Amino acid sequence: MIAVLRQNDPMSDQAATHPDAAAPIRRVICLCAAWCDTCCDYRAVFDQLGAVHPGLQFVWIDIEDQADLVGDVEVETFPTLLIADGPVPRFFGPLTPQPQTLARLIESLPRQGPGINAAPELQALLDGVQAAKRPA
Repeated sequence: MIAVLRQNDPMSDQAATHPDAAAPIRRVICLCAAWCDTCCDYRAVFDQLGAVHPGLQFVWIDIEDQADLVGDVEVETFPTLLIADGPVPRFFGPLTPQPQTLARLIESLPRQGPGINAAPELQALLDGVQAAKRPA
């Protein structure tokens, strides 16, 4: 089960709080592991940022408990973040576990234009997260 921490509309990629109602929702996805002490500490930081950014969807994924969803995505350092606007990935990589680092990253990423060049396994992970948020 994917842990969605904060989301305005659970059935849609449309973010009603954005000035442009057609803008896809921004997802902030953290890839961590339950055995990782850094991840355990970072969870509180991640939850707090989710509360500060109610227009964004914060998703916590345990790479071992949700290995089928993670697929072949290589996670070498914790925490590793994937940030995307709808199907468009904007950032993927490890991040230092301080709240100001993630807050600055969220604010600095563009919402329009092309995203990063995502490997097929990363795009599959993002597609899987999006599919888990749609009605059956």
